[in-house]
Amino acid sequence: MKLRDRQDKVERVLSFYKPSNGSPFQETSTHIRGEVDVLGALLMMDNVDQQKHDAISSAGIRTGIHSKFTFETTIRQKDTLVAEFVASEKGQSDVLGSPLSLAKVFYAANISDWFSAIAIPMGAHCRDVGVATNSFYQRGGLTNYSSHGPSLLNEHRGSAVGLMVRKPNVVASLAQFVSVLGMQPGSIGITRIFGTFGQIVCQLSRSTKLSLMGIHQVPKLSSQQVSLGALAVPVGLFNRRKGPEAVMEASSPPIETHTEENVMAGSIAVMLESELDESTRIGGWLEMQKSNPKHLQWAVTMSDTPEDDFGWGLSLAGSIQGPKSWDHFQAETFLNFNIGKRCRLQPALVYVMDGTAQFPALMFRSSWSL
Repeated sequence: MKLRDRQDKVERVLSFYKPSNGSPFQETSTHIRGEVDVLGALLMMDNVDQQKHDAISSAGIRTGIHSKFTFETTIRQKDTLVAEFVASEKGQSDVLGSPLSLAKVFYAANISDWFSAIAIPMGAHCRDVGVATNSFYQRGGLTNYSSHGPSLLNEHRGSAVGLMVRKPNVVASLAQFVSVLGMQPGSIGITRIFGTFGQIVCQLSRSTKLSLMGIHQVPKLSSQQVSLGALAVPVGLFNRRKGPEAVMEASSPPIETHTEENVMAGSIAVMLESELDESTRIGGWLEMQKSNPKHLQWAVTMSDTPEDDFGWGLSLAGSIQGPKSWDHFQAETFLNFNIGKRCRLQPALVYVMDGTAQFPALMFRSSWSL
């Protein structure tokens, strides 16, 4: 609000000197959207050991208060500037959560009807630069499997630039991500991760979409602990000498870290969505993580959630993280009650099987939109 007030003062000053040239912010308004979710869970288990704690995390059961406020401004009648503020729980014992903080800055330039460009200086996710096919999950269930889609869409990736091309039955998106991990154990510099994301969406019929997406990540290690700033990224195109990785391997023995395993490979996912009518949807997705067919996640969801009536949903999901045939499996069913246009209540029953840990859980979510 302070920035907006300063901007209005500058616009009034400039209007005296340039009466004929319009400002990109002239006669525009900022639209504010707010979402507040309160999630709770009753876990039916005797005690919580490390194995059950891992099972809860694998099931994507989130609790606490999650708030998000979005400020959207239209620029030049075609472009969009978005600032997103988020507050979530700090820890297991902090019910009220953290204060609002700036989590994302997003700028979309619609150059033409079929071509657009996106820049995200901070807080980028793959879903921000991808084709908006996850509208199916906006009224979905309460866990990450049933409400968010493939995990590669929701992981934080730092900064990003992307391009999107639209044709009558095909939409394609391509983006480049840059994130900083900082100093890793045993390293001699700062590790940056460069990720390339691509997505193609095909309109198979009037109500059915097929989406293929993937991301490939490569870590780069800076030889010195020098900070160049938030938006300065060194890229070597002409110097072909040995990089810091080779120097480190020659000067010291290898040190095991979790970074290489997590970021060297990428993920590939396929998603299918179909709308049976205005409120009934069925869909599913399959994701192969770390470019390894032994690391799979999947989910199948069906829901009927009309905006002005009682709704329901059913989801089956699971994952394979090794030689086991069923490393994780869960079933979820939820009810949807709309109270007016801005409030929603969702009770749910989730049954989780993760290794030898098995337990049901009663969940409840109350959502308000502002």
